[in-house]
Amino acid sequence: MNNFKVYIGKNICVEIPGQIHTRGLLVDTGTDLIVLFNGKDFIYIPIAHIHLLYLDEENYESIEFPEELPLETESDTLSVRKILNNSKGMFSEIVVANNQAIHGYVTNIMNDYFVFYSPVFHTMYISLQHLKWLIPYNSNQVPYALERSTFTSYPSTLSLARSLDAQIKKMFGNIVIFDLGENVRKIGQLRSFQNNMLELVTAREEVTYVNARHVKSVHLPNKG
Repeated sequence: MNNFKVYIGKNICVEIPGQIHTRGLLVDTGTDLIVLFNGKDFIYIPIAHIHLLYLDEENYESIEFPEELPLETESDTLSVRKILNNSKGMFSEIVVANNQAIHGYVTNIMNDYFVFYSPVFHTMYISLQHLKWLIPYNSNQVPYALERSTFTSYPSTLSLARSLDAQIKKMFGNIVIFDLGENVRKIGQLRSFQNNMLELVTAREEVTYVNARHVKSVHLPNKG
Protein backbone atom coordinates (compact mmCIF):
# COMPACT_ATOMS: atom_id res chain seq x y z
CA MET A 1 0.00 0.00 0.00
CA ASN A 2 1.25 3.52 -0.78
CA ASN A 3 1.55 6.50 1.57
CA PHE A 4 -1.23 8.59 0.03
CA LYS A 5 -4.05 7.43 2.33
CA VAL A 6 -3.36 10.37 4.65
CA TYR A 7 -4.54 12.70 1.85
CA ILE A 8 -7.92 11.03 1.31
CA GLY A 9 -10.61 13.69 1.57
CA LYS A 10 -8.16 16.50 0.79
CA ASN A 11 -7.58 18.54 -2.36
CA ILE A 12 -4.35 17.57 -4.08
CA CYS A 13 -2.49 18.42 -7.26
CA VAL A 14 -0.90 15.72 -9.40
CA GLU A 15 1.61 16.13 -12.21
CA ILE A 16 1.92 13.38 -14.81
CA PRO A 17 4.17 13.13 -17.93
CA GLY A 18 3.88 16.04 -20.33
CA GLN A 19 3.75 18.52 -17.44
CA ILE A 20 0.03 17.89 -17.13
CA HIS A 21 -1.40 19.04 -13.82
CA THR A 22 -4.73 17.80 -12.59
CA ARG A 23 -6.46 18.79 -9.38
CA GLY A 24 -9.15 17.21 -7.31
CA LEU A 25 -10.26 15.54 -4.12
CA LEU A 26 -8.39 12.32 -3.37
CA VAL A 27 -11.17 9.79 -2.80
CA ASP A 28 -9.35 6.46 -2.91
CA THR A 29 -5.95 4.87 -3.31
CA GLY A 30 -4.78 1.35 -4.03
CA THR A 31 -1.68 -0.70 -4.68
CA ASP A 32 -0.74 1.06 -7.92
CA LEU A 33 -3.19 3.91 -8.56
CA ILE A 34 -5.09 6.78 -7.00
CA VAL A 35 -8.58 8.14 -7.65
CA LEU A 36 -9.30 11.87 -7.88
CA PHE A 37 -12.71 13.52 -8.06
CA ASN A 38 -12.79 17.04 -9.52
CA GLY A 39 -16.48 17.64 -8.92
CA LYS A 40 -17.41 16.23 -12.31
CA ASP A 41 -15.17 13.31 -13.25
CA PHE A 42 -13.44 10.48 -11.42
CA ILE A 43 -9.83 10.29 -12.63
CA TYR A 44 -8.00 6.98 -12.13
CA ILE A 45 -4.25 7.65 -12.28
CA PRO A 46 -1.59 4.89 -12.14
CA ILE A 47 1.03 5.76 -9.52
CA ALA A 48 3.82 4.82 -11.97
CA HIS A 49 3.04 7.99 -13.94
CA ILE A 50 2.86 10.40 -11.02
CA HIS A 51 5.81 12.80 -11.17
CA LEU A 52 4.60 15.06 -8.36
CA LEU A 53 1.79 14.87 -5.79
CA TYR A 54 1.13 17.53 -3.16
CA LEU A 55 -1.61 19.26 -1.19
CA ASP A 56 -3.38 21.86 -3.32
CA GLU A 57 -3.29 24.76 -0.90
CA GLU A 58 -4.16 27.27 -3.64
CA ASN A 59 -7.48 25.61 -4.44
CA TYR A 60 -10.17 26.65 -2.00
CA GLU A 61 -13.03 25.12 -3.97
CA SER A 62 -15.10 22.84 -1.80
CA ILE A 63 -15.75 19.47 -3.44
CA GLU A 64 -18.22 17.22 -1.69
CA PHE A 65 -16.93 13.72 -1.04
CA PRO A 66 -18.84 11.35 -3.39
CA GLU A 67 -21.07 8.65 -1.96
CA GLU A 68 -19.77 6.00 -4.36
CA LEU A 69 -17.24 5.45 -7.12
CA PRO A 70 -18.26 4.49 -10.68
CA LEU A 71 -15.90 1.49 -10.74
CA GLU A 72 -16.68 -0.30 -7.52
CA THR A 73 -13.99 -2.38 -5.87
CA GLU A 74 -12.66 -2.89 -2.36
CA SER A 75 -9.94 -0.38 -1.49
CA ASP A 76 -7.57 -3.09 -0.31
CA THR A 77 -7.61 -4.62 -3.78
CA LEU A 78 -7.86 -1.44 -5.86
CA SER A 79 -5.44 -1.78 -8.79
CA VAL A 80 -5.05 -0.75 -12.42
CA ARG A 81 -5.87 -4.24 -13.66
CA LYS A 82 -9.03 -4.53 -11.55
CA ILE A 83 -10.21 -1.07 -12.58
CA LEU A 84 -9.75 -1.99 -16.25
CA ASN A 85 -11.68 -5.21 -15.69
CA ASN A 86 -14.51 -3.32 -14.00
CA SER A 87 -14.59 -0.77 -16.82
CA LYS A 88 -15.17 -3.32 -19.59
CA GLY A 89 -17.94 -2.12 -21.87
CA MET A 90 -18.21 1.22 -20.04
CA PHE A 91 -17.60 4.37 -22.08
CA SER A 92 -14.45 6.06 -20.86
CA GLU A 93 -11.64 8.43 -21.73
CA ILE A 94 -8.04 7.26 -21.59
CA VAL A 95 -4.70 8.94 -22.24
CA VAL A 96 -1.66 6.97 -23.37
CA ALA A 97 0.38 8.86 -25.99
CA ASN A 98 1.20 12.51 -26.55
CA ASN A 99 -1.45 13.46 -23.98
CA GLN A 100 -4.15 12.81 -26.58
CA ALA A 101 -7.43 11.55 -25.15
CA ILE A 102 -9.01 8.45 -26.69
CA HIS A 103 -12.71 7.75 -26.19
CA GLY A 104 -14.38 4.36 -26.28
CA TYR A 105 -14.37 1.31 -24.03
CA VAL A 106 -12.18 -1.56 -22.82
CA THR A 107 -12.98 -4.96 -24.32
CA ASN A 108 -10.18 -7.27 -23.09
CA ILE A 109 -7.27 -7.25 -20.63
CA MET A 110 -4.25 -9.44 -21.38
CA ASN A 111 -0.92 -9.93 -19.58
CA ASP A 112 0.75 -6.62 -20.41
CA TYR A 113 -1.77 -4.83 -22.62
CA PHE A 114 -5.46 -4.23 -23.01
CA VAL A 115 -7.78 -3.91 -25.99
CA PHE A 116 -9.74 -0.69 -26.41
CA TYR A 117 -12.44 -0.01 -28.99
CA SER A 118 -12.68 3.57 -30.27
CA PRO A 119 -15.10 4.83 -32.93
CA VAL A 120 -12.19 6.91 -34.29
CA PHE A 121 -9.28 4.45 -34.17
CA HIS A 122 -11.27 1.20 -34.04
CA THR A 123 -9.58 -1.72 -32.23
CA MET A 124 -6.46 -0.60 -30.37
CA TYR A 125 -3.87 -2.60 -28.44
CA ILE A 126 -2.53 -0.52 -25.56
CA SER A 127 0.43 -1.18 -23.27
CA LEU A 128 -0.63 -1.40 -19.62
CA GLN A 129 2.52 0.37 -18.49
CA HIS A 130 1.74 3.42 -20.63
CA LEU A 131 -1.83 4.08 -19.44
CA LYS A 132 -1.68 7.55 -17.87
CA TRP A 133 -5.28 7.85 -16.73
CA LEU A 134 -8.81 6.55 -17.17
CA ILE A 135 -11.97 8.61 -16.70
CA PRO A 136 -15.29 6.71 -16.75
CA TYR A 137 -18.12 8.53 -18.51
CA ASN A 138 -21.29 9.46 -16.70
CA SER A 139 -23.98 6.87 -17.40
CA ASN A 140 -25.93 9.21 -19.70
CA GLN A 141 -22.93 10.17 -21.86
CA VAL A 142 -22.02 8.60 -25.20
CA PRO A 143 -18.84 9.50 -27.15
CA TYR A 144 -19.50 12.04 -29.91
CA ALA A 145 -23.27 11.86 -29.18
CA LEU A 146 -23.48 8.72 -31.30
CA GLU A 147 -26.33 6.26 -30.99
CA ARG A 148 -25.51 3.52 -28.50
CA SER A 149 -26.44 0.93 -31.12
CA THR A 150 -23.45 2.03 -33.21
CA PHE A 151 -21.14 0.84 -30.45
CA THR A 152 -21.77 -2.82 -30.96
CA SER A 153 -18.28 -4.26 -30.54
CA TYR A 154 -16.67 -4.85 -33.90
CA PRO A 155 -14.84 -8.19 -33.82
CA SER A 156 -11.11 -7.92 -34.35
CA THR A 157 -9.63 -9.65 -37.36
CA LEU A 158 -6.78 -10.77 -35.09
CA SER A 159 -6.95 -13.35 -32.33
CA LEU A 160 -5.52 -12.12 -29.03
CA ALA A 161 -2.07 -13.15 -27.86
CA ARG A 162 -1.10 -13.05 -24.19
CA SER A 163 1.61 -10.39 -24.63
CA LEU A 164 1.75 -7.19 -26.67
CA ASP A 165 4.95 -8.31 -28.41
CA ALA A 166 3.24 -11.49 -29.59
CA GLN A 167 0.18 -9.49 -30.69
CA ILE A 168 2.34 -7.13 -32.75
CA LYS A 169 4.01 -10.09 -34.48
CA LYS A 170 0.58 -11.04 -35.84
CA MET A 171 0.66 -7.80 -37.84
CA PHE A 172 3.65 -8.56 -40.09
CA GLY A 173 2.99 -7.38 -43.65
CA ASN A 174 0.28 -4.93 -42.56
CA ILE A 175 0.34 -1.16 -42.31
CA VAL A 176 0.43 -0.37 -38.60
CA ILE A 177 0.13 2.84 -36.62
CA PHE A 178 2.12 3.16 -33.41
CA ASP A 179 1.32 5.74 -30.73
CA LEU A 180 -1.60 7.23 -32.69
CA GLY A 181 0.77 8.21 -35.50
CA GLU A 182 2.12 11.17 -33.49
CA ASN A 183 5.29 10.79 -35.56
CA VAL A 184 4.86 9.97 -39.26
CA ARG A 185 7.78 7.56 -38.99
CA LYS A 186 5.65 5.43 -36.69
CA ILE A 187 3.27 4.64 -39.56
CA GLY A 188 4.27 2.00 -42.07
CA GLN A 189 4.38 -1.62 -43.14
CA LEU A 190 5.65 -3.84 -40.34
CA ARG A 191 8.47 -5.96 -41.75
CA SER A 192 10.28 -7.56 -38.80
CA PHE A 193 10.68 -7.64 -35.02
CA GLN A 194 14.08 -8.56 -33.61
CA ASN A 195 15.95 -7.65 -30.42
CA ASN A 196 13.09 -5.40 -29.29
CA MET A 197 13.32 -3.35 -32.50
CA LEU A 198 10.39 -3.10 -34.91
CA GLU A 199 11.24 -2.53 -38.57
CA LEU A 200 8.81 -0.31 -40.46
CA VAL A 201 8.78 0.78 -44.09
CA THR A 202 7.22 4.23 -44.44
CA ALA A 203 5.08 5.54 -47.30
CA ARG A 204 8.21 6.73 -49.17
CA GLU A 205 9.88 3.34 -48.67
CA GLU A 206 12.23 4.54 -45.95
CA VAL A 207 13.15 2.05 -43.23
CA THR A 208 12.55 3.13 -39.63
CA TYR A 209 13.22 1.19 -36.44
CA VAL A 210 10.93 1.61 -33.44
CA ASN A 211 11.89 0.42 -29.96
CA ALA A 212 9.13 -1.95 -28.89
CA ARG A 213 9.72 -1.16 -25.21
CA HIS A 214 8.49 2.38 -25.84
CA VAL A 215 5.41 1.47 -27.89
CA LYS A 216 2.35 2.86 -26.13
CA SER A 217 -0.37 1.78 -28.56
CA VAL A 218 -0.79 0.08 -31.91
CA HIS A 219 -3.70 -0.24 -34.28
CA LEU A 220 -4.38 -1.15 -37.89
CA PRO A 221 -6.04 1.49 -40.10
CA ASN A 222 -9.74 0.76 -40.68
CA LYS A 223 -9.36 -2.76 -39.33
CA GLY A 224 -9.77 -4.64 -36.09
